[in-house]
Amino acid sequence: MESLEKQLICPICLEIFSKPVVILPCQHNLCRKCANDVFQASNPYLSTRSGSTVTSGGRFRCPSCRHEVVLDRHGVYGLQRNLLVENIIDMYKQGSTSRPVPEEKQEQPMCEAHEEEKINIYCVTCSVPTCSLCKVFGAHKDCEVAPLDNVFHKQKAELTDCISMLVGNNERTQLVIIQLEETCTTVNENGRRQKSKVCETFDHLFTLLEEKKGEMTLRISSEQEEKLDYLRGLRRRYGEHLESTAKLLETAIQAMDESEMAVFLQTTKPLLQKIVEGTNTSHIDKVQHGYENMEHFTADFELQRRALMKIDFTHEQQDAEEDKAVEARGRSQSANQQPTALQLPATPPQRRSETPPTMTPMTKPPASLTIQATPPAPIPSTSTAPHSDQQHEEDGDGTKHVFSFSWLNQK
Repeated sequence: MESLEKQLICPICLEIFSKPVVILPCQHNLCRKCANDVFQASNPYLSTRSGSTVTSGGRFRCPSCRHEVVLDRHGVYGLQRNLLVENIIDMYKQGSTSRPVPEEKQEQPMCEAHEEEKINIYCVTCSVPTCSLCKVFGAHKDCEVAPLDNVFHKQKAELTDCISMLVGNNERTQLVIIQLEETCTTVNENGRRQKSKVCETFDHLFTLLEEKKGEMTLRISSEQEEKLDYLRGLRRRYGEHLESTAKLLETAIQAMDESEMAVFLQTTKPLLQKIVEGTNTSHIDKVQHGYENMEHFTADFELQRRALMKIDFTHEQQDAEEDKAVEARGRSQSANQQPTALQLPATPPQRRSETPPTMTPMTKPPASLTIQATPPAPIPSTSTAPHSDQQHEEDGDGTKHVFSFSWLNQK
């Protein structure tokens, strides 16, 4: 039976052939699953599906004789089944199950000091199993001993308790791992949400800056075009004056060439009057000194730059502490302002004429951008109301963060 079993061993899995068994052209047998594994290992670039070859052919070598096996379009399913070997396997398995299985005898360990003595007692002092001779006149003669079965059942119960405790600890550890994974997911979601809100707030701030930049550049462009139009008109008038004086000069040169004294005297007097009028440019405006200067549109951005450098997150806990401090100060002030009990006189005093208290106007907050306007073109600076955007978001652990822009209006 042992020789038959050796003949029924697959050379791939080294176990008894599992159905279906296929026979190769070289007459060697393989499990179909093992043949498929060999084929896939030899053709790694061919597509497979569910562990079965679905290609149109291929080749591999027999693991026993290295003979090359060429497959058709059916792959390993095109190999012929060896029904004889399958029947022999069924008969072998039936015969092996009908035979009684011999019981394996457990060998009892022997004492190392006394090789012929079996270990039958347990040294409680040294915590090692030993034999009776070691207790009588051996290394454990002065030690406390106990029967093996008592110590066996005791330590087995202890090991059972430890196993139960370890299983419970593993379950708790698994719960902690699950909670940590859920916390990681929550942290990722909260981080993405907070980053989205911060980006949205910064985009809004960029929009405000772009609008303010467009407004300021428009004011500069307006005055620039106004001055350019005035200078172009002034240049045109001076050009016209120069053209008229050039014609007058040409006429005067022609008059100098006149040889007839009577004609010369007739044309000279009006010509001299025209020349005197032509040299007078007082009727044309002149550009004042510093008219081209545009430095009155200088903007001081140092305050805003320092404010932008201080952008940071504000914790809700700090805000709550500040609110509590303000509330405590308010309570103390109200307690100090409470009226005390006074004894009223017999006759009530005459009431004084009460005048309504004068309301002092509140000082407006400084504008976010300061425009210093100086002559000759004074332009009033616009003051924007303070604007603060706050966004609250609660994290998974209960801590809130506030992203505030109210510092933009602070000096």
